[in-house]
Amino acid sequence: MTVFLCSRCGTAITSELTEIPLVPGVSDDWHDRDQATRLAPSTIPRGHYAIDHDPWGPPYVVQNDQENPRPAQGRGPLVCREEGFVISAGTRDTVLVHPDDADLRQLPDGRNSNGCCGPTGDEGLNRACPCGAPVATLAADCFGPYELHLDPVRTYAFSQ
Repeated sequence: MTVFLCSRCGTAITSELTEIPLVPGVSDDWHDRDQATRLAPSTIPRGHYAIDHDPWGPPYVVQNDQENPRPAQGRGPLVCREEGFVISAGTRDTVLVHPDDADLRQLPDGRNSNGCCGPTGDEGLNRACPCGAPVATLAADCFGPYELHLDPVRTYAFSQ
């Protein structure tokens, strides 16, 4: 079992979790979404975590192929900025957990939490440890995945 802790203060920010070897896909079927919140089912089941080796979040770079753009992140939506469609060049090896398996707070003033029905997760860290240190990014909007990315530098694993 593994618990993830805040690198700043050492507080446990997750419950005990078991690693799964691959990041599960996200369903594109709108019927799979919660009818009240419009959230997709969580990418990661409760009590588990996975390592996402793909880049996540900012910074973003302009995609070479603007005619056939790819999603900005592996499981996210297309992101278009003034300069065109962009793709993440952000942090690799984030730790994906079910959002309910972590004890985190929204950043002050909802910083980096823009979205339609929840934060899109494409603006950077938007969740903090109880000590106030930004440590994770929640993606919880109605048109993308529902998952929590723990930053691999701002958090660390403790296994028993």
